[in-house]
Amino acid sequence: MLYSVILAGGRGERFWPLSRLGHPKQLLKIASDKTLLQEPMDRVKELIPVSRTLIITGENFAKAILKKVPDLSEKNLILEPEGKNTCLAIGLAAVHLKKKDPEGVMAVLSSDHLIEPKERLQKILEIGASIAKQGDYLITMGVVPTRAETGYGYIELGESFSSSEGIPVFKVKQFKEKPTRTVAQQYYFDRQHLWNSGIFIWSCSAILKAIKEYMPSLYRELEIYYNHIDAPKEKEERKKLYANAENISIDFAVLEKASNVLTIKADLHWDDIGSWLALERIKDKDRDNNVFVGKVIVMDSYETTIVNEGEGIIAALGVSDLVIVNTDGIVFVAHKTKVQDVKELLQKLTSEKDLEKFL
Repeated sequence: MLYSVILAGGRGERFWPLSRLGHPKQLLKIASDKTLLQEPMDRVKELIPVSRTLIITGENFAKAILKKVPDLSEKNLILEPEGKNTCLAIGLAAVHLKKKDPEGVMAVLSSDHLIEPKERLQKILEIGASIAKQGDYLITMGVVPTRAETGYGYIELGESFSSSEGIPVFKVKQFKEKPTRTVAQQYYFDRQHLWNSGIFIWSCSAILKAIKEYMPSLYRELEIYYNHIDAPKEKEERKKLYANAENISIDFAVLEKASNVLTIKADLHWDDIGSWLALERIKDKDRDNNVFVGKVIVMDSYETTIVNEGEGIIAALGVSDLVIVNTDGIVFVAHKTKVQDVKELLQKLTSEKDLEKFL
């Protein structure tokens, strides 16, 4: 049986001030009129119903998620006591699914991706699930680059593995870190590199076997936790698991070391909605490349993104290359080159008690 595992643990600080401690990024409506968490569920619902969906998220977000996404119940949620990156989150999901369905296959999705068309994604997941049932393969979805992007990791293609309905599958030769502009241009033109989308398909047994080989200490902790699932001490044992676990991604921990990794070449529209800069790619622009959400008026302004969730209006005159966000008593103004540094700004708020309420 195929299950979806949606990683939704991060607060999404780069979308502050809309993303707050009690209202994480996953509950924002950025790409459409649906929350970011609803998007991946709707994207695969014809293939994987909500009853076979697990959401990995933080304990602090559970109430807000259940309130905002009525299709979900507590059974759909696996709550993390703290964030410890994707290796632990995926391992946690794998042991839960193993308990429920030892032969289960999991499609690991993210709550902050934009993917179109959904029919293409579903076909890719079907192909991946079919391969996963044939053996202990670790399968990634690699996206055909549409630009020389320096913000993503890349997958270098190895030899051909198979092809189904015009969708090719390759062995992975190597994972590449985020490149320089020059190297990204080389990757774009050589057609031997794909974006590493962070979407994975594998059987529960295959990923746990890989964790056992490359992260043996984590595997031992997961084994202990497995024996307490659906038992009185499950929550207590999960806290111990997280306290002892290393903060490491599944890519670094397993995929870059394993020899049984495949990638499905995905020729579709994919975007990582990581910060306010993503709005430039997913929203309509005016003739001066400005993006507006809410009540906004501008004059002689260029390359500026303005989001207004307040009742009033934002008026901008003679500005360029800015991000301006207004919501709930907070006005955030940043040059686009500094948007990624918002975490440093939030640290400053944390250090001043009278400002903590704005976090």
